[in-house]
Amino acid sequence: MNADATIRLAVAGDLPTIADVYLAARATAQMPPLARPVAEVRDWVTAWDLGEDDVWVAETDARVSGFAKLTSTWLDGLYVAPDAQRSGIGSTLLEVCKSTRAGGFGLWVFESNRVARAFYAQHGLIELEHTDGHANEEGAPDVKMMWPGADPLACFRSLIDDTDLVLADVLARRVALTRAVQQHKRAAGLDRGRDAAREAQIVARMATLVPDLGEDRLARIMHLVISESLDAS
Repeated sequence: MNADATIRLAVAGDLPTIADVYLAARATAQMPPLARPVAEVRDWVTAWDLGEDDVWVAETDARVSGFAKLTSTWLDGLYVAPDAQRSGIGSTLLEVCKSTRAGGFGLWVFESNRVARAFYAQHGLIELEHTDGHANEEGAPDVKMMWPGADPLACFRSLIDDTDLVLADVLARRVALTRAVQQHKRAAGLDRGRDAAREAQIVARMATLVPDLGEDRLARIMHLVISESLDAS
């Protein structure tokens, strides 16, 4: 923690300096290069709506030396100027984020950014998901981390509830598509039996996205999903 830093909510006049901090911190971090031109990134930061999200700044020696950008459920970014790093400013900003989001929050960090991952882990955040980076502009593998808030069990159960709704939606689509395939096969006079080779391909493809389960577990899961989808068709 840095007792000498003044923490306050940002005002519009801070945004150009926040852009400077963001660009300088990214340039020295274990992160892939920016996916957009510097001028475009600067315009993006200076256009932030401070009435929509909370942007906290840390001031030392009358200058902005770090910031944290928070939505209601996400820490969109926490950056400290290179010459102010390892002074406790990042820890101070993170504690402010925790104090204002008692229900918890998530964040994304690049897999390559080992320093940031270790920092967040040291402060009680856990790594939940690893992706291949297909959803970020840089196309670089990333990690979803979570601070579970004052009541971790409630936080995790809420996330499970949200995930189960997504899973239910996916299962509904799987059943509908299976039904459509079976109707097409019937109309075309095709064999309506199961295709073991295709099912193996599906499992292998899924295993690359869910390595924690592996092909054997996924094969059992998908065998059941396909069986029940066929039965419902």
